[in-house]
Amino acid sequence: MIRFLKNSIKKFTLQTPRLLEGIKNKIDLNEPTLIFKSFGVLNKDKIFYIIKRSPGTGLFSNVTFVLNHLRICKKNNFIPIIDMENFKTIYNENKKIKNTNNAWEYYFEKLNDFTLEEVYQSQNVFITSDKFFHFFSYNMYLDKDLLKILQSQIKIKKNLFKVFKKISKSFNHQKILGIHFRGTSYKRSPGHPFPATKKQMFEITKKILTKEKVDKIFLVTEEKNYLNFFKKKFPNKIININCCYRSDRNDAFEKYPRNLHRYKLGREALLETLLLSKCDYFIYLSSNVSSAALAFNFNNKQKRIEIKNGMNSKNILISQFLWYIKSILPKNCGGI
Repeated sequence: MIRFLKNSIKKFTLQTPRLLEGIKNKIDLNEPTLIFKSFGVLNKDKIFYIIKRSPGTGLFSNVTFVLNHLRICKKNNFIPIIDMENFKTIYNENKKIKNTNNAWEYYFEKLNDFTLEEVYQSQNVFITSDKFFHFFSYNMYLDKDLLKILQSQIKIKKNLFKVFKKISKSFNHQKILGIHFRGTSYKRSPGHPFPATKKQMFEITKKILTKEKVDKIFLVTEEKNYLNFFKKKFPNKIININCCYRSDRNDAFEKYPRNLHRYKLGREALLETLLLSKCDYFIYLSSNVSSAALAFNFNNKQKRIEIKNGMNSKNILISQFLWYIKSILPKNCGGI
């Protein structure tokens, strides 16, 4: 199937059937990251819009990507189709998960009843590229349109939502401080916010524990070193999902240390984000996970503390070292 699609796209010639004439002023048909294709004769009265991102990146980066495309669909009355089956992501497994090969449907419900087989036999089909359009928003919480689309169209798989509800019961009758503490590759990500240092996160956490009545700390981090650091500094306070994969290297998708590892990485990211949204207090840095946690908003009384350390350089070479330099400099010399 994927070979057929790629060959079809390579041979693509832009057509403008009568059905599309009314949308020319709403969307740029010559946008290099958007193509139009007639695969067959089905559904002549409909326009499908295939959203793909291969290989994609983190789960909520992919969700943000999808939300931006759903906004396009909403404005133009396109029928959105998410294809993360033929166009595989970093979360795809080699066998079906919950009876699907579509990685989107591992974690979220289908948007409609149309099948991929039917869509790829239809007459009017747009196909996205894997890149963000230049006008896309990167924050689903701050962009109110994306927030509405998330709340109205994105439905978490029932089995995963049940797991979240079960785990979150342990949060009841306790005051929980949620912390999203990014490490590993985020320290070197060009054009991204500088993550906190261990010292900085420790001092902010200690200050909150002194001022507020906090029973437990729910720590979300991909870095094993950070988890061990917090367990040592705050013994008997830390709760986390024990089965989550953690490492001191950016190797989560390079290894396959357990059965269904890639599916589980996405599952864990989703569950941890939902649980962060449930906490009474939330320390975070701007990221796709934190914006998703704020957007899900399962605790409307949550008190939030955002860490703002500035942005890393967009220069790939400089960005590899800048966080490490700033982390050892005093604040009055430009340090974090």
